[in-house]
Amino acid sequence: MADLFPSMMINGSSKVLGIFGDPVEHTLSPKMQNAIIQDLGLNYVYVPFQVTELNLEKATQAIRSLNIRGVNITIPHKVSIMQFLDDVDETALKIGSVNTIKNENNKLIGRNTDGEGCLQAIEDTGMNLNNKNVIILGAGGAAKAIAFYLAQKINKITIINRSPTKMQTLVNNLRNYYDIQINGILFDQKNELKKALDEADLLINTTSVGMSPNIEKCPIEIEFLHPELFVNDIVYNPLHTQLLQNADQIGCKTLSGVEMLVNQGAIGFEWWTGKKPNKKLMKKIVLQHLLNHK
Repeated sequence: MADLFPSMMINGSSKVLGIFGDPVEHTLSPKMQNAIIQDLGLNYVYVPFQVTELNLEKATQAIRSLNIRGVNITIPHKVSIMQFLDDVDETALKIGSVNTIKNENNKLIGRNTDGEGCLQAIEDTGMNLNNKNVIILGAGGAAKAIAFYLAQKINKITIINRSPTKMQTLVNNLRNYYDIQINGILFDQKNELKKALDEADLLINTTSVGMSPNIEKCPIEIEFLHPELFVNDIVYNPLHTQLLQNADQIGCKTLSGVEMLVNQGAIGFEWWTGKKPNKKLMKKIVLQHLLNHK
């Protein structure tokens, strides 16, 4: 415990936050969240909980019985945990998954801060998303969360995926809620893909292509990029994925996955505690870890 919570004073009045997942060994959330708890001088502690699918319902009940104030939810529980909650934020309901839960007087409320975090990270760069044309690579949980938040501001969104079924499902879900241009393209439809990218303002990679240890891989060919394209890769390990390296080479503005990680964590922390965390400190903690574990 000493390594996880350096110099923290845990006592009978300490409030507990945490993360449920399987596995959770890789998560950077405890390092990031405990650093800002100390920075703000709060009597909280953030703990990782290894929770299997079999024990998920009991673990969710334990949030109430142990008076845990809030938890993050990671793979594989973001969808299945919803059935055990008392209330779910409207956008999270549309997305169909939650990654953050707040215990409000024994009432468990779920929301999804992944899309919010990505949106905030992009807007923090100064980019105005109004009427923009956005391409999202992937159609999984992260793609869905990001697409549902971006669709509230942008003019056109194109989902690019390998599986036609997952791609069309996400496109149809978005069309049920948003009256903007929403298209789907498969990765092997190269001509359509090139045309869509030529017309795009923002490209977001939500796939795991290029993630450590397969750092030489890239989800899209370098010749499909152009200098006016803003490229965001939500992968944060490595810091500079092959996609971001290629985009830098072309002259694109780029954004790494660390920014989304920090922003989604900050949104959840403020929701739980009512305190604004120091996002620069959070980013510093994440970068220190990533650079020390290359």
